[in-house]
Amino acid sequence: MSTLRDLAEEHTQLRPADIDHLHRIAGDWQLLSDMSFADLLLWVPVDAEGTFLCVAQVRPTTAPTAYQDDQVGRIVGGPEVAHLEVAYRQGRIWREGDPVWYGDVPARHEAIPVRLRTADGEAGEVVAVVGRDTNLSTARTPSQLELNYLTTADDLAQMIADGTFPPPRHRGETTSAPRVGDGLVRLDANGKVTYASPNAQSAYRRLGYASHLVGEDLAVLHRRLAQDPLEGTDAANAILAALRGDAPPRREIDARGATVLTRALPLMPAGVPIGALVLVRDITEVRRRDRALITKDATIREIHHRVKNNLQTVAALLRLQARRVAMPEARVALEDSVRRVASIALVHETLSMSSDEAVEFDTIVDRVASAATELATEAPVGMRRTGSFGVLPAEIATSLVMVLNELLLNAVEHGFPPIDTGEEADAVAGTETGAVTSADGGKPEVVVSAHRFRKQLHVTVTDNGRGLPAGFDAERGGNLGLQIVRALVTGELRGSIELRDAAGGGTEAVLVVPLARGGADGRSA
Repeated sequence: MSTLRDLAEEHTQLRPADIDHLHRIAGDWQLLSDMSFADLLLWVPVDAEGTFLCVAQVRPTTAPTAYQDDQVGRIVGGPEVAHLEVAYRQGRIWREGDPVWYGDVPARHEAIPVRLRTADGEAGEVVAVVGRDTNLSTARTPSQLELNYLTTADDLAQMIADGTFPPPRHRGETTSAPRVGDGLVRLDANGKVTYASPNAQSAYRRLGYASHLVGEDLAVLHRRLAQDPLEGTDAANAILAALRGDAPPRREIDARGATVLTRALPLMPAGVPIGALVLVRDITEVRRRDRALITKDATIREIHHRVKNNLQTVAALLRLQARRVAMPEARVALEDSVRRVASIALVHETLSMSSDEAVEFDTIVDRVASAATELATEAPVGMRRTGSFGVLPAEIATSLVMVLNELLLNAVEHGFPPIDTGEEADAVAGTETGAVTSADGGKPEVVVSAHRFRKQLHVTVTDNGRGLPAGFDAERGGNLGLQIVRALVTGELRGSIELRDAAGGGTEAVLVVPLARGGADGRSA
């Protein structure tokens, strides 16, 4: 099914600003639907003949729906939409008329014109109509709660017709929560409570207020209940702002170990401030879980930080030991161990600064490649990365960084041997004695390429050096570094690796690593 914007752009001449306003209504009208006990349908005019297109629909959570079938995308004209035509042409709410039948369901029609305020705050032209259709099959005498719902819904409907509802959404507020069923408080123009739903009353009891809310000045009550005076002042100011006609951001009140989220909305039908609507929700358990998760995340990051420090200490000890070893082979082995430990420490350092068990792997690869180039003491070997590894889970990143570290070191150490002095050196134009060169006589370079395909990470490490030795056995040959690579790729990473001669000369290592492991499928950057 097409979206609201797609339908409006395809079938109407509405401006982008008009469509944005319709999106805001569709994002906040569950509130009106629940308090109206009715389905809401957003209709836009298609032509001058009185034909309308339904671009959005919402069903109430407080009552049975009038429509079992989805109405979005439906184009209707003629007598069936006469009430929409009246609201659109005359710019007023249409409530007259007898009930209609949708199959076996009797329903009452209402039509609310939708206006968009102009830049100077004046009411603009009608751009759409909200159909409010109530299922009458369960009609009965409404309770006090339902009467307050309906009265407030009528005020909000008039504000839609005036162009003052919904209010602008504040940054960071992605939903309209809390909802009607969480708790509702109605205030008069002086900020006194005229009605509080049972759920709202229970939320304030959690904060320590045991008496009934009716008659209380809610702004004063918020200031008195809040555990933090500054928080209480902010919550009180939000109530006062709504009474003035503004739409303040949502506020939380903490008291006696409980947390209540409040949202204050101005009620000003026909432009006259008559009070405010305050929605409240007890989010004590939600915040308790949030705090537990924050504590857990902080603990995990601290563990990664300590592991990183311990690995760096181990690397430092190995480096000291290497300086005291006289045997060259032993010194080289210890220096290789230092680099391997340091590469793992890089992953833990990144995880210690991450909010989850995932790392931005491109940065780690770039640092490992930079460290590998330092081994090319005779002449610089260029390192270049193409493509992106994206974000990888820690279980993949730790093994993969060791694999890449070994492949890059192997390319630098064995792919570009120093050119001997004498006739061989003279044969290469412009190459100094003891320098390194590529297979084609150009600048030595190692390229790391990465891309994702069908939940797999494909990595290629290519150098333009001298290539693999004659008779090289990719399965059994190679030094300790390549043995580590094969063990990690086939074991820890559950992937595959192929070593081969590159097409243009040099060596190419191709890795394929599955990303879907234990539910962590590696998110792309």
